[in-house]
Amino acid sequence: MTDRTRRGFIGGAAAVTATAALAGTAHAAPRPVTGTVRKGSAGRRVAVLGGGVAGLTAAHELAERGFEVTVYERKSALGGKARSMDVPGSGKGGRKALPGEHGFRFIPGFYRNLPDTLRRIPFPGNANGCHDNLVPSSEVMLARMGGREDIRIPFATLGTLPPVLTPDALLRALTAYCETFSRLRAHEIAYFANRLLVWFTSSERRRLESWERVPWLDFTGAARMSADYRQLLAIGITRNIVATKAEVASTRTVATCVEAFLYNALGRGADGEPDRVLDAPTNEAWIDPWTTHLRSLGVVFHTGWAVRELRLEGGRIAEAVLEDAGGAQRSVTADHFVSAMPVEHARRTWNEQVRAADPRLARCDRLKTDWMTGIQFYLTEPTPIIHGHINHIDTPWSITSVSQAQYWRGRDFRADYGDGTVADCLSVDVSEWDRPGILYGKPAKRCTREEVAREVWAQMKAGLNDTGRAVLRDATLHSWFLDPAVELDGTRASNDEQLFIHPTGTWYDRPEARTAIPNLFLAGDYVAVDIDLATMEGANAAARTAVNALLDETGSRAERCSVTPLYRAPELEPLRRQDEFRHRLGLRNLFDLG
Repeated sequence: MTDRTRRGFIGGAAAVTATAALAGTAHAAPRPVTGTVRKGSAGRRVAVLGGGVAGLTAAHELAERGFEVTVYERKSALGGKARSMDVPGSGKGGRKALPGEHGFRFIPGFYRNLPDTLRRIPFPGNANGCHDNLVPSSEVMLARMGGREDIRIPFATLGTLPPVLTPDALLRALTAYCETFSRLRAHEIAYFANRLLVWFTSSERRRLESWERVPWLDFTGAARMSADYRQLLAIGITRNIVATKAEVASTRTVATCVEAFLYNALGRGADGEPDRVLDAPTNEAWIDPWTTHLRSLGVVFHTGWAVRELRLEGGRIAEAVLEDAGGAQRSVTADHFVSAMPVEHARRTWNEQVRAADPRLARCDRLKTDWMTGIQFYLTEPTPIIHGHINHIDTPWSITSVSQAQYWRGRDFRADYGDGTVADCLSVDVSEWDRPGILYGKPAKRCTREEVAREVWAQMKAGLNDTGRAVLRDATLHSWFLDPAVELDGTRASNDEQLFIHPTGTWYDRPEARTAIPNLFLAGDYVAVDIDLATMEGANAAARTAVNALLDETGSRAERCSVTPLYRAPELEPLRRQDEFRHRLGLRNLFDLG
């Protein structure tokens, strides 16, 4: 590589109001955090433990209903995995720092709860708050390697479902979609469309009792189909969208997401276009306005405060032991606690007494997480590629990407960010960290940070530059930024912000928002909600459910949070009822040809 290119690869008011500059050490006994309780707030003090999408949603809903809320977040910034972050030292000449992120934002139209929250966050000049910062994409690309032509799918070609939906009409629509999407053999398209029809007409009982136990690879019959079928419809969907492996991924989880996306793409039951992104870095377009609004509602935030333990007394959570930003342990008391941390962090805070009070919590130890982590490449030329996301379908590291500057209306990237030479940000998600790459022949977890960057760049070029066009050029690469939650030295690897995944049987171990402990509630993308997928929508819906449970527990007369389920076509309801009966008798779904 040239010196120029090498430059591109340089690693880059709940329970109480806390007192400032608290003294003590991490080894001292926890000191209580004290403060002033507002008049009339008895029984209404809530500690929200976690400041990601779930925690901020819970704080939002509670504050609007008059609760005194304090949010405690272990990171130095709010927003969790959804936040954007500054690339250290990258802003020059009065410009903002280059925007980095854990992974790009993708807010499909079948989300309904998160968009409702976005509408309720004021944003200057926007009639619908932060929701007006959503920008639709017009197409998606499946980038193929080995000289095969890439597949570009304009969303406008997907059409709409007829006013009255019949199984035949649905099958025709699914077949047409698969033909557009995959260019596979006719019999393979027909088979996959039939499998989708089976799913669409399956009862909830069959979905839970049967399809939850069946891997997506088996449900789709991938073992007896072509390599392209397996890559596009079995492996590709699960690794690149759900961030889990087709061999183990629950059909219930994958098909729920596919069903929602297809209804969205075909014009049914959606908030907006199938593929939407934000029109600015996430913090500018969403997180910062959100936290500003929550502060105006009286919410208090403490960042750099990590929860170490929840302590039980008299059958209730009496206190949470936290470690503050200075390393001192603090005791936080509240009337109610909402645990809004990712599952791998939340379960560490449940001691034996807490688990004994609610034995269901122990099942969370069986829930699994994996790596789906972002890296951004900053380019000296605008590089839109397509107006949408790219699924680099053949890459061993299961890469997806999006060129972001084209969406950031009202912003001049060179003038607003970095050192004046950066014109675009290619934001990339890497979903597979355990398979060898094409450049070094090593899994990502055995690479250094620089090797990861080089490997991802090489894999993208292998898919985009293999048909004669130089879509990505080394000469335009300015620098890169890998999520700082990932630590790599070539032999050891750790990731402090992993993604909850969904192998078969996972649903049975997922907890409800309401626990057996009267003042402890769970919010997070691992809590059992309708979408059944680790998403911002799932985190938002779980938080709303947790708040409703808290309102029920307290006997509050406040209006309950709306929790909107995924769309289901009402015309298919008779078939789903029939399938309920068939399933009870041990019979296959009416359309299941095996």
